[in-house]
Amino acid sequence: MKNHLVEALNRQLASWNVLYTKLHNYHWNVTGADFFTLHLKFEEYYTEVATTIDQIAERILTINGRPLGTLKDYLEVSVVTEAVGTEQAKDMVATIASDFELLIEEANFVIEIAERENDESTGDMFIQIKTTLEQHTWMLKAYLG
Repeated sequence: MKNHLVEALNRQLASWNVLYTKLHNYHWNVTGADFFTLHLKFEEYYTEVATTIDQIAERILTINGRPLGTLKDYLEVSVVTEAVGTEQAKDMVATIASDFELLIEEANFVIEIAERENDESTGDMFIQIKTTLEQHTWMLKAYLG
């Protein structure tokens, strides 16, 4: 059964890596009245995402799995899609909020599998990740009105 957990973790790893690139894209390309606010917020998020990526990969290794490590693999497995490249500031925020919601759903799936596998450490890790994402989602939706 550990295979199912490693697969779910690798899907998370892939999704977080695609999100990392998307956040950089938005950070570099955001324009308009909210530039200063969003430029800094996207940087804050991609810095946080980098830490999460490392934690997920190391967790996969800890449970004797092998983390995915290529962009090709990430794009094939990720539930998060790449940025289009033409998004306006509010679209960027809405997309990130939606991506966070997808990651929350996937985190719930990881937590369920971890519970079945009696892997409290992985479950706890994803409860913390989920809690952070829920707060970020609330804030992004508040920004959008």
